[in-house]
Amino acid sequence: MGNVFFGAALAILAFLILATNALVAVALVRLIWKSDSLGLCFVLNLAVADSLVGFAITGLVTEELAGPTHHTSRNHCILRMACIACPSAASILSVILVAFDRYLAIKHPFRYFKIMYGPVVGASIGGLWLLASLIGFLPLLVRSFQQKSYQEPCTFFGVFHPTYMLTIFCVAFFPALFAFIYIHCHLLKIASSHAQQIRGQEQIHSTGTCPTLQPSSDTKAMRTVTVLVGCFVLSWTPFFVGSIVQAACRDCTLHHILEHYLWVFGLCNSLMNPLVYAYWQKEVRVQIYQMCLCMKRKVFPLFRVESHHHAPSGTVASVHAISLPTLKE
Repeated sequence: MGNVFFGAALAILAFLILATNALVAVALVRLIWKSDSLGLCFVLNLAVADSLVGFAITGLVTEELAGPTHHTSRNHCILRMACIACPSAASILSVILVAFDRYLAIKHPFRYFKIMYGPVVGASIGGLWLLASLIGFLPLLVRSFQQKSYQEPCTFFGVFHPTYMLTIFCVAFFPALFAFIYIHCHLLKIASSHAQQIRGQEQIHSTGTCPTLQPSSDTKAMRTVTVLVGCFVLSWTPFFVGSIVQAACRDCTLHHILEHYLWVFGLCNSLMNPLVYAYWQKEVRVQIYQMCLCMKRKVFPLFRVESHHHAPSGTVASVHAISLPTLKE
């Protein structure tokens, strides 16, 4: 029998991940349908990957909340953990792909739509999932990444050897982090160049009044990506560092901390991703707001009809109208 408290926490986390990512995914699909912006497909892929993370960890909820008669076979446990590792890797790679897409849009704004067209976007997303599947199901191909002995309950390090996490760190996590730093160093150079041009214009027009410059959509998108990857680094770094320590120190027993705290903290990144996009990206925020208004218009008349139908004679049921400024507040 597993930990009931840990199972309940996983159930809440899985529900929140599924709900928030589903809402953002619907908003992104509507935006892509309206604007034909292929760059949003990478953001949609991130929401899909995070949704699959939430769906995959529901299997662990049943494991933790099951009774003493429940038994999970070794092969079933390996497959379950691989199905969690695959979308987690896809989520990490999607964040980097979104960052690279923003880099192309800012670095080459006139050539961007010639570079990022339909087949390229589809090939990028397909290659991402192939790499994520290879990372997630690698222990099924390499037997040395599996634990020699298996004892229930089904846990991550109960079936996967710590050297697997060391390999993933070298193959996926560290290259992704390096790519993020490399991309944003170039974006910093571009921002510095733009700042120098602005200062030059201010010196030329020093006698006049310079208008206040508003941040562009690309600047906001870059800020969004920075916050996203920052959340990713803060979420997953403790787990990977702890896994490396466990792989290097055979006498250390960090399995409980890694599986019940640091790993769950890393999974929270799948919950933070849609929240950051919904708050920082204006197009997504406006689309979600419009969806809520549409839902309000469809739901409130139903309550009004039911109120009139069940109201006693001589009484009139009323529904208070909510103004648009009130909803904005």
